[in-house]
Amino acid sequence: MTSKDKQIKNSCIYLLPVIVGNLLPLLTLPIFTRILTKEDYGIWALAQVYAIFVTGVANFGLTIGYERNFFEHKDTKNMAGLIYSTLLFVVIVFIICGLFTYLFKYQLARWIIGSPDYANILFWSYCATGVMGLKTYYLTYFKNTENAKSFVWYTVDESVLGVLFSLFMVAYMRIGIIGLIWGQLFASLAIFLILSYRFTRILPVSFNFDALKDSLKLSFPLTPRIFFGVIGRQFDKYMIGFLNTVGGVGVYSIGQKIAYIVFTYMTAIENVFSPQVYKRMFEQGENGGESIGKYLTPFLYLSIALALLISLFSEEIITILTPRSYHDSIDIVIVLSMLYGSYFFGKQPQLLFTRKTHITSILTFLGIGLNITINVPFIYKWGVIGAAWGTLVAGLISGGISFWVSQHYYEIKWEYKKMGSIFFIFFGSAVLMILLRNASVGYEIRVVAKLTAVGIYAYLGIKLGILGRDNYVLIRKMIPL
Repeated sequence: MTSKDKQIKNSCIYLLPVIVGNLLPLLTLPIFTRILTKEDYGIWALAQVYAIFVTGVANFGLTIGYERNFFEHKDTKNMAGLIYSTLLFVVIVFIICGLFTYLFKYQLARWIIGSPDYANILFWSYCATGVMGLKTYYLTYFKNTENAKSFVWYTVDESVLGVLFSLFMVAYMRIGIIGLIWGQLFASLAIFLILSYRFTRILPVSFNFDALKDSLKLSFPLTPRIFFGVIGRQFDKYMIGFLNTVGGVGVYSIGQKIAYIVFTYMTAIENVFSPQVYKRMFEQGENGGESIGKYLTPFLYLSIALALLISLFSEEIITILTPRSYHDSIDIVIVLSMLYGSYFFGKQPQLLFTRKTHITSILTFLGIGLNITINVPFIYKWGVIGAAWGTLVAGLISGGISFWVSQHYYEIKWEYKKMGSIFFIFFGSAVLMILLRNASVGYEIRVVAKLTAVGIYAYLGIKLGILGRDNYVLIRKMIPL
């Protein structure tokens, strides 16, 4: 099998958990949104603000440090020492933060959600998010060793179990929003325990605290970035709850959940291209920038393809999947799809490769400052949709600055004309949909505009050689596998 064949095969395999992980929640959304209110979703979203923040800080950026240093510890003994030492450290910090959360859950719930009545939801959200994050180290091992089948197997299993447990507790037992949280917790815990058992069979337990220390030296400067980054990403929901309503948070979180499919899809594609990008950086040094730029263009096109489809057909998606009380999230999906589509450039490890991780913290601090400065007046004046637009504007400005800084330390020679064409069609089509909807243009005309945008984007892919016949034949060859 050629290198190109292998990459296409891995692309198809890595997309499977994205398809399953996003399709199952979409299929069950009509059930959950007819049992749970938008206020329920708002409470859950605010609890996750805390959970994501604390678990992110508790990891000390080690998910990134572990992935980078993995390639410097290639023999079995060093690999085992690195992963077990990292996991031990993270589990200890996770338990300490869990005890703190449990002891102060009532005060935290009053401060974050607005009432101590939601203390248990806050605590169990933390537990579910934390356990879900622990398995990331095992999955990174599979990704970096190009064991795509194991990566997909455990990711899909977790998604399926999570949906089944949640359906049972919410739809059958009728225990409310906490059923969604417990469903994810039980599924993640089961998969983590199974993975731990498997790894003790293939990698004998050993510890290498020097390797952990080296990873911490690299990743610890990322902690402020995580600290401020989580605040920046979750600040919009917190401010909606503070300046608007908990129900508004629920509507926003549903729109964000749909739009976030773009980001998860992009992350699946990243699992294919990131090992190759790292290899070219390590093997070719600064001379690898040109080959990396050409290599990434098709991945950019494919990433934006789904973002375009979701932004164009957000109206149909929301209308079919949710009752009328959630339909205000249609434009939120469009706006946030544009934001997540632009995140492709932030997934390139230029600063990490050059060990400039402290700069990422500075950039993140700048990003959160922009987010707060722009979001507060936007939310105050335009409510929920203002949060989406404010987040997009802040994200584009901070993303542009990060792009310029990253290029300064390691220049990837991007194919700028091709990139410009891709984003012009994407952003132009998304904004057009918002304008047509707000101008109350007939649905038939909007459908024609959507299909035209899809056709233009497909034609661009053919013109750029990305949707050529050779790629089509290779993909068809790999799908049955």
